[in-house]
Amino acid sequence: MGIVPNIKNVLWYVLAGTKGGPTRIKILKLLKDRPYNSNQMSAVLKMDYKTVQHHLRVLEENRLITTGDAKYGKMYFLSQVFEQSQAVFDEIVQKVQVD
Repeated sequence: MGIVPNIKNVLWYVLAGTKGGPTRIKILKLLKDRPYNSNQMSAVLKMDYKTVQHHLRVLEENRLITTGDAKYGKMYFLSQVFEQSQAVFDEIVQKVQVD
């Protein structure tokens, strides 16, 4: 899977260029500690389950997270693409207001 050529642009758009960016940053920070399923994430983040699912879908479509194979209780992990772009993520987090 090599590095996505425009990953910096993708990260800036997904995390800083849209209204949902701060929520996606919270999800990515959470996944840095350990894998979670969407139900666990919604409980920890105190957010609606469907909202969390939406943001997970956006992160997955942009190759920032990956999932296990299970349908029920599917676990989410940081992707290799994201982990290779940690410095860009840290730069964005410093510049974006996250509650």
